[in-house]
Amino acid sequence: MQCVRAWRGLSSLRRAAHHRVAWSHTAAARLDLSGIYPPIATPFTAKEDVDYQKLEGNLQKYAKIPFKGLVVQGSNGEYPYLTEDERVEVVRTVRRSLPMGKLLMAGSGCESTRATVQLTEKMAAAGADAVLVVTPCFYKGKMNSCALIHHFTKVADCSPVPVVLYSVPANTGLELPLDAVVQLSHHPNILGLKDSGGDITRIGLIVHKTKPQDFQVLAGSAGFLMAAYCVGAVGGVCALANVLGQELCELERLCVSERWEEARVLQQRLIEPNAAVTRKLGVPALKQAMEWFGFHGGACRSPLHPLTEAEAQQLRRDFSSNGWL
Repeated sequence: MQCVRAWRGLSSLRRAAHHRVAWSHTAAARLDLSGIYPPIATPFTAKEDVDYQKLEGNLQKYAKIPFKGLVVQGSNGEYPYLTEDERVEVVRTVRRSLPMGKLLMAGSGCESTRATVQLTEKMAAAGADAVLVVTPCFYKGKMNSCALIHHFTKVADCSPVPVVLYSVPANTGLELPLDAVVQLSHHPNILGLKDSGGDITRIGLIVHKTKPQDFQVLAGSAGFLMAAYCVGAVGGVCALANVLGQELCELERLCVSERWEEARVLQQRLIEPNAAVTRKLGVPALKQAMEWFGFHGGACRSPLHPLTEAEAQQLRRDFSSNGWL
């Protein structure tokens, strides 16, 4: 009840701010997130500077794949290791290259509410159609539902573009609580949720409890994409789409068309390579796989290290044993 009262208590403050973002609330009601998004990687030079030329090369290749849009400065973009200026400039670069009709969702989450609000405004100015806001987690012991509802409400009140919540417990050690998601789904400028936890019962329950708000849930991994579609998700933000983008879009098409047997066969072939580039070996593996499939992956920014020879061999086996290499 305290959380509900806290959220309601903010409503009077929000009314004063609504005139500034009324147009964005209308945009939130209209923006359709359904589809597949790669959370794009950030290429670096040998000196660990952002390599904008290679980034644009990747963008040209992604333009040929029927993605709904791109997620920029998500976890796979190594955003914690980029400066604020770099984060904004990467978004600005993507916006210049992105074809008309493709959505740009920019990661703007920071640890403090104040910094998140400021970066969100900068991302919108750089061309983001929506922002993806990760749960603050450094003081995770204090990040209960009340704190998170207050945080996301303030961000959404101030954001010139629609907000998508981002729960990624593998990285943050914190799952955005169900009651907080349901409460936040009532905010007119909070459009949906990217859930990377992989708990299908939770995803299904979120879809069920937020249905009156037309809240849109995106699967945060290719490993459970079909299952997420089965319980009402509208799409996915999938690291593996950086490598097997056409195949992820095909899985989306099969699910939307309810061709479940074909979808099941394809989904099963994606499970091992997806696990390899996410929870098993992470961003260094994703970037290595990108190189094998004709994209610019390259090295990560320190302190992330390249794969060992043994890890690279395991990664290759995870792709080749499923017929991708």
